[in-house]
Amino acid sequence: MLEVVTYVLGPVQTNTYLVCDSQTQEAVVIDPAWDGQSILEDATRRGWHICGLWITHAHFDHLAGAADIMARLGDSLPVALHPADLPLWQVQGGAQLFGFRIESAPDPSVRLEHGQTLQIGSYKFEVRHTPGHTPGHVIFYCASERVVFCGDVIFNGSVGRTDLPGGSYNTLMESIQSQILTLPDDTRLLSGHGPQTTVGIERQENPFLS
Repeated sequence: MLEVVTYVLGPVQTNTYLVCDSQTQEAVVIDPAWDGQSILEDATRRGWHICGLWITHAHFDHLAGAADIMARLGDSLPVALHPADLPLWQVQGGAQLFGFRIESAPDPSVRLEHGQTLQIGSYKFEVRHTPGHTPGHVIFYCASERVVFCGDVIFNGSVGRTDLPGGSYNTLMESIQSQILTLPDDTRLLSGHGPQTTVGIERQENPFLS
């Protein structure tokens, strides 16, 4: 069974996901937004072994907990990011622009690319490059479970902002059309902020997609 624990963390209420294959107890953290220690403690209580960090994009509110987790689990912990977002990672996700200071973390060791396959235990995830919110934004799609971890590309009733450096509204909409709306309607969308939704609901009700 693929288990998903959601935490709402940090100053802008970012969704962090702890995702585990309950049979193997292997887990990853998707977008460690804040409070790395508390995520680790919860994983330990559940008996889950964190095998990596997957970052949808390198804005500060999606990676502020990474440095603490990396420090506690060691340099060998795989951390995955698309290389187009590496410059943003290296300036702590632009935290200072918003008046925050976060701990710097070593560069990610896994370079994500479109079409790549990642794995949690026996579950396979397809990496889809979805620029527009940031140049290196990706989503993680598990076809067998009909679920997408979609960061800040699309939300329940909204879409990602494009007014920050590297953003492009036209590019974002193309990413949504080609990488989100091509999925089955019952595919769950677990976004970077707010409640989950589905492809079908957003296709029918999202005012930005009408």
